[in-house]
Amino acid sequence: MNPASLIAAALVASSVLAFAAFFMSGRNSQAEEIARRLNRYGGVAVAAAPTRQSTGNALRDALDSVTSALNPVLSRSSHTGKLADDLQKADLKLKSSEWLLAVVGIGVLVGLVVALRFGSVIAFIPCPIVVWILSGFFLKFRQRRRTRAFNNQLGDTIMLMSNALKAGHSFAQALSSVAKNANPPISEEFSRATREIALGINVDDALNHMVERNKSEDFDLLVTAVQIQRVVGGNLAEILDTIAYTIRERIRIQGEIRTLTAQARTSGWIITVLPFALAGALALISPSYFGPFLTDPLGHIMIGIGLVSIAIGAAAIQKIVRIEV
Repeated sequence: MNPASLIAAALVASSVLAFAAFFMSGRNSQAEEIARRLNRYGGVAVAAAPTRQSTGNALRDALDSVTSALNPVLSRSSHTGKLADDLQKADLKLKSSEWLLAVVGIGVLVGLVVALRFGSVIAFIPCPIVVWILSGFFLKFRQRRRTRAFNNQLGDTIMLMSNALKAGHSFAQALSSVAKNANPPISEEFSRATREIALGINVDDALNHMVERNKSEDFDLLVTAVQIQRVVGGNLAEILDTIAYTIRERIRIQGEIRTLTAQARTSGWIITVLPFALAGALALISPSYFGPFLTDPLGHIMIGIGLVSIAIGAAAIQKIVRIEV
C-alpha cells in the first residue's frame, strides 16, 4: 500500500466524520425550528431538544457528534441493546456507539500497520475481524472479573443486610443500607435495585433483575431464599446468617482451588498463546519465513495439525483445572 492510498483513506474517513457532524447539527437545528413554531402557535412553551455543549476539545466534540449521530441508527438494532448490557456487565462506562467506534478504529489502525508492513491490501482485510473477535473476549474477561468481585463481596453484604434486619429495618431499607455502605460493584447493583423499587417495581422483580445482570449462583441462592421466606414466613435474619456462612465457605474453598491450580492455568495459557505470538513475531520480522507453509500443500496440512493439537491441549488443560464447588 503506497502513501497515496493512505492519504486517500484518511481523506475518506475525515469526510465521513464531517458528514456525520453536519447531519447531527442539521437534526438539532430542525428540532429547534419545530419547537419555535409550536411555541408560536400552540401558546404552550415547548422545550427544544437539548443541544450538545462544546467541551473545547475539537477531537472530543467531533467524536461526540459522530456517536450522537450513530445512536438513533444503532437503537433500531436488537444487537445494540445486548451490547449495552454487556458493557454494563463489564463495568465499562461507554455507550454502544463509542464502543463500536473504538473497536472499528483500532481494527483499521492495526490493519493499516499490517498492510504497510507486508505491502499488500489483502493483509488489511482480516485485521478488523480479528480485533472484533478479541474485543468480545475482552468483554467476557471484564464480565468474569466483575462477577468474581461481586461474589467476593457477597458474604459481607449479606451480613450487613442481616444486621439491618435485626435492627428493625425493612428489607427494602436493608437494600438501601447496602447501596450506601458497600463498595462497588455490589453497591452499584443494590443502588439500581433500590431505584427500581422506588419507581414502583416490586422487590421480587428487582432482585430477579439483579440475578439476570450478574449471573451469580451465590446471589441466585440468596434471592431464592428471600422469595421463599416472603411466601412461607420465618426469621429472615437467621436465614441470611446461614446463607452468608455457606457463601463464605464456598469462596474460601474456591480461593484455595484457584491457588492450587494457578500454575496449571498459567501453563495452559502460555502453551496456547505462545505459538501464535511466535508466529506473529516471525511474520513481522521475516515475512518470507512462512512462505512454504502458505504455498505448499504439506505446509497447509502441518498448520492444520498444529491448530488441532493446540485446541485439544487447551481444552484438556481447562477441563483438568476447572473444579466445581
